[in-house]
Amino acid sequence: MTEIKSDLNSSTTPNQPNFASAEVADDVRFADFGLSPEILRALSDQGYVHPTPIQAAAIPMVLEGRDVMGAAQTGTGKTAGFSLPIIQLLLAHANASASPARHPVRALILTPTRELADQVADNVKAYSKYTPLRSIVVFGGVDMAPQTTALRGGIEIVIATPGRLLDHVQQKTINLSQVQMLVMDEADRMLDMGFLPDLQRIINLLPKDRQSLMFSATFSTEIKKLANTFLRNPLTIEVARSNATSENVTQILYAVEEQNKREAVSFIIRERHLKQVIVFSNTKIGASRLAVHLVKTGVKAAAIHGDKTQSERMAALEAFKRGEIEVLVATDVAARGLDIAELPCVINFDLPYNAEDYVHRIGRTGRAGAKGDAISLCTDKDDRLLADIEKLIKQKIVRLNLAGFVATKEVEPPSAREARHESRNDSRHEPRSGAKHSAGSDVKSDRRTTTRPYSSAPKVDPWFFQPYQPTPSKHAAEKPASEANKSSAKPIKRAALLGGLPK
Repeated sequence: MTEIKSDLNSSTTPNQPNFASAEVADDVRFADFGLSPEILRALSDQGYVHPTPIQAAAIPMVLEGRDVMGAAQTGTGKTAGFSLPIIQLLLAHANASASPARHPVRALILTPTRELADQVADNVKAYSKYTPLRSIVVFGGVDMAPQTTALRGGIEIVIATPGRLLDHVQQKTINLSQVQMLVMDEADRMLDMGFLPDLQRIINLLPKDRQSLMFSATFSTEIKKLANTFLRNPLTIEVARSNATSENVTQILYAVEEQNKREAVSFIIRERHLKQVIVFSNTKIGASRLAVHLVKTGVKAAAIHGDKTQSERMAALEAFKRGEIEVLVATDVAARGLDIAELPCVINFDLPYNAEDYVHRIGRTGRAGAKGDAISLCTDKDDRLLADIEKLIKQKIVRLNLAGFVATKEVEPPSAREARHESRNDSRHEPRSGAKHSAGSDVKSDRRTTTRPYSSAPKVDPWFFQPYQPTPSKHAAEKPASEANKSSAKPIKRAALLGGLPK
C-alpha cells in the first residue's frame, strides 16, 4: 500500500486532497507516465518495465511540479523515483549547442557520501544516455581540475556532496542561479554527518522559485522540521511503514564475546559458504583490522572507510562487484547508496550507534524482491543499542546460538594480563617457593637480587661511573718537561700555504 498525503502543517492548494492512498496495480508500466521515447528506450536497455510502488507514486507528482517527501524501504528504487521525472522535465531545455551558456545547471542532487553520489550519477547517465542532457558527479577526495573543466563546459544535472559543491562555489566554477529542481537524497544521513550549515548555505544560493524533493529510507522529526523550512506544501509519500525493514531480509542475532567476534565472522563466512558479503564496522581501525584478519584466514577481503583515498575505495568496490573480493569490510560511509546486485548477506560486526543506520545497513541485501540475510553480532555491552534498534523497527530480532563455533584462541582481558605481568615481575625478586637453599646460597641469592635484579641486563662499562675529571688547562700543560720534549722533537714539515715558511 502506498500512502500519499499532504503536509498537515502547510496549507493545501485547491483541488489537492489532504490524504489519499493508492495501490499500484501489477499492469502499470513506465510508458503510462508519459515519459519520452528516449527515456523509455534507456529503461528498456536496463530491463525495467514496471515501476516499484515508490516510483509509481512519486513520478506523477514530481511531473506535476509538486514538492515531495518520499520515504521507502532501501532498495525500492527511490533514485529512479526522482531522476526519471527530472530528466523528463529538463528535456524541454535540452539542446546540442556547444555554448556553455546554453547548458546552465538546472537540477541539483545532493547526497551525503561519495559512494551514493557516484551511484546516483551512474543511474542518471543510464537513464539520459539517449538525450542531449549533460550530467556530472562532484565529490571530494579527487582532483578538482577535471570537475572544473566539465562544469565550465556546461552541465544541466549536477550530483554532488555538499562540501565539494561549496568548494566549487567558492572558486566560482559553478553558478546555481538557474537551478529549477533540488533533490536531497538520504537527507537524514546528511544531518547526522553535520551537513546542516552547508545545506543552509546551498539553499540560500538557489532561486526561491524552484521544485524541491527529499527522498530517504527514514524520516526523523528533525528531517521534517528541515523540510518545512524550504519545501512548499510538500506531499509525503510513504511506501509501507516508516523506518521499516524489508520482509525479504531474514534478521539473525548471535551473542558472542567481544574478543571472539573476528573469529565468529570467519566461521560464519566459511559455514555459509559466502562468496559475496558486506561486513559493517563502527570504526575505521576496526574495519582495517578485521580485513587483515580475514585475509590471514584465507578470505579475499578489503576494507573501505574514510581514511582510504577515493580511488582506493572505488577500486575496492569495483573488485567486489566483479567477484574478485569476497568480503567488503566497510564503515557506515558505505552503508548508503551501495547497490550490489543479488547480495546474499550482510553482517553487522558492530551494532550501529544510530538505530536508523541499521535499516540502511541491512537494506544492502534483499533488494528488488530478492531474498537476503542480515546477521548481527551482539555482546553484553550492546544491550542498549539493540533495544534502540528493535524499538525503531518495531520487531524483535531472532536470537540464535552460533552452533559449532569454538574460539581457537582465548584472549585475556586487560585486567588479567596486567595481574599476570605484575606477578611475573614480583617472582623475579623472590626466591622460588619450595626450593631448598643453604645459608650461603641464601646470601648469594639476596646479593644477586639486590645488585642485579635482571640476569639478562647488559654489562655497563665502569668508565661511566668514574668521577668527573676536568681537562688540564693550556697553561698547566706548558711545563718545562713538556718544553724539553718539544725541543727534542723533530720539527714537522708543513706546506708553505699552511705557514711552513723556510727560516
